Amino acid sequence: MAHRRAGPASSPVRGGWTQGARASPDPRNPQSHHRAARGRRWWVIIRCVDVPAQRLPATGRQVGIDLGVSVLVATSDGALITNDRHAERAAKRLARAQQDLATKQRGSKSRRRCVERVAAAHRRVRNRRADSLHQLSRRLVNDHDLIVDEKLFVSNLVRRPQPRPDGAGGYAPNGAAAKTGLNRCIHDAGWGNLLVMITSKAESAGRTVIAVDPRNTSRTCAHCGHVSAGNRRGAVFRCQACGHEAHADTNAAINILRAGRAQQLSAAQGRN
Repeated sequence: MAHRRAGPASSPVRGGWTQGARASPDPRNPQSHHRAARGRRWWVIIRCVDVPAQRLPATGRQVGIDLGVSVLVATSDGALITNDRHAERAAKRLARAQQDLATKQRGSKSRRRCVERVAAAHRRVRNRRADSLHQLSRRLVNDHDLIVDEKLFVSNLVRRPQPRPDGAGGYAPNGAAAKTGLNRCIHDAGWGNLLVMITSKAESAGRTVIAVDPRNTSRTCAHCGHVSAGNRRGAVFRCQACGHEAHADTNAAINILRAGRAQQLSAAQGRN
């Protein structure tokens, strides 16, 4: 368990805790601390071990969540939580700060002030994104005993496409420009951070989190089980077999929850 404390750069850090101290069952006894700085600000991360979970009362509710770009989170019960797009909304302010920085002479005081303004703009975006994700993950953990999400490898999703030689000494179009825009949206959405926050909060609250393979969850009809790429057209899901219609992300979230329940049941049977 880690706690953070932030303060001005000139504030002293006192305590006397040492890295690698022997573990103690007392959760009030910190085992290590780390001080980090970013710009003129600093924070301290204090690590404790054997901290008992503060279990929340059972709700009897379960939820599957599907992550996206336009709709950040779609839940299996039909809720659609839009993406705030913090970086996109701050793009103009950040661009002005960077343009102002480019005109300043290196080593000058005015350039240092501009560097601080650029850093502050980036920090503001990070803080707003983190605040939104913390609030969202807290609501999900507080309201559900079981949360099923997608087993996503974000670093793989944002890889650049490989060059495609055209055989004549040049390169054929490989969709790199469109992929760059998608990668920027994925980073702005903060999928990886959200999944980490859900897992850590659930562990502290005694909730269960299951990550399932997301393959075909957006192509499978949650009503009849028919699988086809033609079932989905943008944000609309219309099953070609039974005619079932729903928001595509909600349909995927229902499939994710169903897969998580099956995985949980299989694990329970394996233990018996």
